Amino acid sequence: MSYDRYVAICKPLHYGTLMDSRACATMAAAAWGAGLLHSLLHTASTFSLPLCQGNVVNQFFCEIPQILKLSCSVFYFREVVFLFFGASLVLACFAFIVVSYVQIFLAVLRMPSEQGRHKAFSTCLPHLAVVSLFLITGFFAYLKPPSISSPLLDLTVAILYSVVPPALNPFIYSVRNREIKHAVRKVLQ
Repeated sequence: MSYDRYVAICKPLHYGTLMDSRACATMAAAAWGAGLLHSLLHTASTFSLPLCQGNVVNQFFCEIPQILKLSCSVFYFREVVFLFFGASLVLACFAFIVVSYVQIFLAVLRMPSEQGRHKAFSTCLPHLAVVSLFLITGFFAYLKPPSISSPLLDLTVAILYSVVPPALNPFIYSVRNREIKHAVRKVLQ
């Protein structure tokens, strides 16, 4: 999304050639491939762990930190390797988004028309809101200190991380739609 917005705002005359179906398929394949590789590594590692504290996970889905708590082996090396790999993926994506939006904001601030600036910002802000919501809940879920960990807090954070961003995603993107704005105003009145 950030690259799409970057091309649309910073290189509008080249949009058709830069964002053709091949470019979209390549970006989708890269995202799916990175996610698939990351999940396969975690799955393979998880299935090779011996579980000595039972097999009941106190969550509504199997989350890796919860499975690691059930393991009776020393998993610190694996955890560090996967944490490093996951952090590398996240930081690469985050850096790409930040660089794209810095370029976008610089281009928008150079626009002479206030109406043009408003339109450009209104296309970018929903994406930034969704990404920020996802990253904030994800960082809190995986980077909170173990000292404040409790089953209820872990469950609450897992729900916030996995349910809230996808649930709010359609709402955030639809706020730009005039018909939906009108319907929301009508309901609130």
